[in-house]
Amino acid sequence: MRLSRPLTALAAATSSLVAALVLSSPANAAGVSYVALGDSYSAGNGAGSYISSSGDCHQSTAAYPELWAQAHSPSSFTFAACSGAVTTDVTNSQLASVTSSTTLVSITVGGNDAGFADAMTTCVTSTDSGCVSRINTAEDYIRNTLPGRLDTVYDAIHAKAPNAHVVVLGYPDMYKLGVFCVGLSSTKHQKIDEAADLLDTTISGRAAAHGFTFGDVRTTFKGHELCSGDDWLHSLVVSPTWESYHPTATGHADGYYPVLNADA
Repeated sequence: MRLSRPLTALAAATSSLVAALVLSSPANAAGVSYVALGDSYSAGNGAGSYISSSGDCHQSTAAYPELWAQAHSPSSFTFAACSGAVTTDVTNSQLASVTSSTTLVSITVGGNDAGFADAMTTCVTSTDSGCVSRINTAEDYIRNTLPGRLDTVYDAIHAKAPNAHVVVLGYPDMYKLGVFCVGLSSTKHQKIDEAADLLDTTISGRAAAHGFTFGDVRTTFKGHELCSGDDWLHSLVVSPTWESYHPTATGHADGYYPVLNADA
């Protein structure tokens, strides 16, 4: 039986609506075994809604790995990221969660190795010259030592899960430059962002060398850095201090999650 022209149009419109709904729905990740590794930027320090059983790792249900798992329902999800983690913590402890059956790995690591927290403390408490000097030390480390440490981590991930898709996420710029902002000087803002960019460039290069995907969150955080007026990052937090200079829940939902979701 041939449909009349109005019914044909209705059928086409209904088909388009169904397709649109399917495309907009969260992808089902059945069969995906996901392990989230890394430091506080993956654990979710600053995002609130902390998981009490995670203790000093300060894992959050609002962190981007949890958001991805909630949206996609992978067959398994292990949240191994922990506050304060350096590259050796990943290789010595967190990698126990990665196996040959792991199909997706996400990770942020390198900031603590470079002494980012100490550098920020120095910049908050010291002069411009003191801040610049401390950042220069961090930059020397990023150029000369961090690449080898990242290689060790990335090699270990590949060895344990040779078929996994690995998404290495970077760090956002901390400050929006060229605007008036109460607090640290423009010299400090510029130097801190310079170090963040060097860190991301170094991580990106080593990730690419291992065939991993680099997720650049500077793009999603642009316009939402500290001093932007629509900050997705905490500035100095008195209590708990470990939330200082970490993404908020919005930073995870709108800054980190879309990058992982696009690259996973």
